[in-house]
Amino acid sequence: MDCNSIFRKYSRYVLIIFNFLFVLTGVIILSVGATVKAYYHEYNRFLDDKYIYASDLLIVIGVIIFIISFFGCCGALKENACMTLTFSTLLIVIFVLEVMVGIGGLVLKHKTDELIENALNETMKEYTNNTEVNELWDNVQRNFNCCGIHNYTDWEKPSSPTHKLIPISCCTFDAGSTGNVSCTDASSGLHHRGCLDAFSDYIEGHATSIESVGITLAVIQLLGIVLSCYLSRQIKSDYETV
Repeated sequence: MDCNSIFRKYSRYVLIIFNFLFVLTGVIILSVGATVKAYYHEYNRFLDDKYIYASDLLIVIGVIIFIISFFGCCGALKENACMTLTFSTLLIVIFVLEVMVGIGGLVLKHKTDELIENALNETMKEYTNNTEVNELWDNVQRNFNCCGIHNYTDWEKPSSPTHKLIPISCCTFDAGSTGNVSCTDASSGLHHRGCLDAFSDYIEGHATSIESVGITLAVIQLLGIVLSCYLSRQIKSDYETV
């Protein structure tokens, strides 16, 4: 047995092992995509559609990975050049998609403040006449302990839809508080941090997850591309020799 045959034999087993790892990366990608989408969906009125599309793309990539792993395993086990080549081609497509997701996550992370500030400005105008927006603002202010866009004074401006009154959700009250409570700039539980900073940090964290998963796993795919291309070429070469 010559060196090429020996190397081909072991590269086949390495490719099979890689496919099991490949399935695991699919699970990771699918999980991250679904998790990020769930977090983003809750605040979709404050987010640009690009954030939702990025998480959707991760989910699609995760599903595709499960499908193409079949070609890789079968091609390596049966030493089928056509299936192995198909696997290589699909891996390249996945590699490109993952790089796109990684770059998209990076771009979104750097544009988060701008996109969210625009959304906050627009939705704040609807606070008193749109129930969905009202609940969303209140949830964000309670969940992130923030108030207004930059700080609580945004609600006190003459143009404020609340007529200079600070929403109750801008304050944290003691558990024993009863009666008609109100939130003012003198309240001890007033949230002083603006929601732009607090919410942007939250969204940027998930955009970083998209970026990291996309780029890191794309690098891992390179190994599979190299192995599958080499194995396919060796199988084809052996058939031509025979």
